[in-house]
Amino acid sequence: MHSSPDQQLEDLHEIRSLMERSSRFISLSGISGICAGAFALIGAYVAWQYLNHDYAGFLNNVLSRIPALWFLAAVASGVLLLSLVAGIFFTTRNAKRKGQNIWDNTSRNLLVNLFIPLFVGAIFCLVLLYHAPELIAPTTLIFYGLALINASKYTLTDIRYLGFFEIITGLIASITPGNGLFFWAFGFGVLHIIYGSIMYFKYER
Repeated sequence: MHSSPDQQLEDLHEIRSLMERSSRFISLSGISGICAGAFALIGAYVAWQYLNHDYAGFLNNVLSRIPALWFLAAVASGVLLLSLVAGIFFTTRNAKRKGQNIWDNTSRNLLVNLFIPLFVGAIFCLVLLYHAPELIAPTTLIFYGLALINASKYTLTDIRYLGFFEIITGLIASITPGNGLFFWAFGFGVLHIIYGSIMYFKYER
């Protein structure tokens, strides 16, 4: 007995879905993106207040203001840690809902391709600390964007667009380095919130 055209289309859709699940990590959570953006905005505000609204002045004397440098590093580390915790929690919850393993070859490939550009960018930022500290904020945005694009082939393609916007934001920030903190807040804060909201309404509702 031959199946109907509708049944054939449904079978093709199911096969495509299975293939996508086996080759792409599709459980990234939009809520985790919103949380990461919120943490970044809070961190940027704390840094702005600590520097007495004089980010440009801080850039001119970075190496002579070691306590401030350590404070900003601690704030950035806190933002990263909270974002990772939120990402792991909400992504794990999303994976369980979809019946997908949180740790398999696909998720490993995703993380490897994500962290290689991030690691290189972190090393490069240490070099910039001694030669061009005003370019650190733009550089973090650019390398983060490259990391997202590099990892996008193992997850939802939407993340590629976020990567492009992060790179564009970083390039614009490099033209006006004295405003790097604002662009950093926009890239890691506002763009993440927009991206996370789109992902949530598109895939999780």
